[in-house]
Amino acid sequence: MRAFVVNDYAHPSKISVTQNFPEPRAGHGQVLVDVYSAGLNYFDILQSQGKYQVQPPRPFVLGNEFAGKISADSPIPDGCPFRPGDRVFGGGQGAYAEKVAVSWQNLVPLPDNMGYDQGAGLFLTWPTSYEALVGRAQLKAGEWVLVTASAGGVGIAAVQLAKALGAKVIAAAGSQEKIDISIRHGRADHGVNYSTEGWQKEVLKITGGKGVDVIYDPVGLIKDSLKCIAWKGRAIVVGFAAGSIEKLPLNLVLLKNISIVGIHWGAYIKFEPARVPVVWRSLFDLFSSGRAKPIIYPETFPLDRLADGLVAIEKRKTWGKVIVHIREPETSQAKTKL
Repeated sequence: MRAFVVNDYAHPSKISVTQNFPEPRAGHGQVLVDVYSAGLNYFDILQSQGKYQVQPPRPFVLGNEFAGKISADSPIPDGCPFRPGDRVFGGGQGAYAEKVAVSWQNLVPLPDNMGYDQGAGLFLTWPTSYEALVGRAQLKAGEWVLVTASAGGVGIAAVQLAKALGAKVIAAAGSQEKIDISIRHGRADHGVNYSTEGWQKEVLKITGGKGVDVIYDPVGLIKDSLKCIAWKGRAIVVGFAAGSIEKLPLNLVLLKNISIVGIHWGAYIKFEPARVPVVWRSLFDLFSSGRAKPIIYPETFPLDRLADGLVAIEKRKTWGKVIVHIREPETSQAKTKL
């Protein structure tokens, strides 16, 4: 099968697609999925270079988010609700290949009104943003939320979700173009450019001097953002896309009576499995009501150009969720429906 295989650690731009990699075999509790679309993530760039906190033994297939259908030759484990041909989305190592072996518990039925491209960017991005805001920050209607990297995959999801939950949202991005995208596609109320010195003063001005109640940060800008956090504010550590792990001035945590919380959605299936279906039900309610929808970057990439997509993410040229096409979908699925 065709797959994006890491034999030796290297930047994705130095890796070519393997044309005849062996198909995976399903292990205990796993099913096989024919992958049609996959979602690109910043951490793929780190993992291919051996710099991510989760490193499978080499050689391994890169990628973690995908959408497709249960393979015709897939085993069906006891208790598994899926059958060959069922459309699903999910997560598991090896998404950038024509077929992936994954625990059936890491799969979710793909709604009929969604195509593979939209489904490919759901599994990590949306529940991460929802649980960060609702479960970890306990966001309340009427509160102020600052979302950094607001035009990115998780960022624009967080902007939409915060608005759907009744919050007032300030989108923070590194260019006016991405601020405009956050307002147009995410419905953010305001925007600030965090590449401008003293941008925190603008946040304080927007909030009438109070500051923001919640900071949602997938970049690594918690330290800078604490200059405009409100009394009893909550700062959510989502990721470190800027490349370095921050060291925080804990005296500010004390003086402003604030909380610093993390979100690791991937660990919920292990530590809090009962929460997972609750989050998905809430998300599907928001999707079906039209209060939130997946935002896909206009340019999709074929598997042979997967590295170009990751480089575009690395250089901050993209917005929304970037998708790679692994297989050509059936005619009925060629266009998304949502």
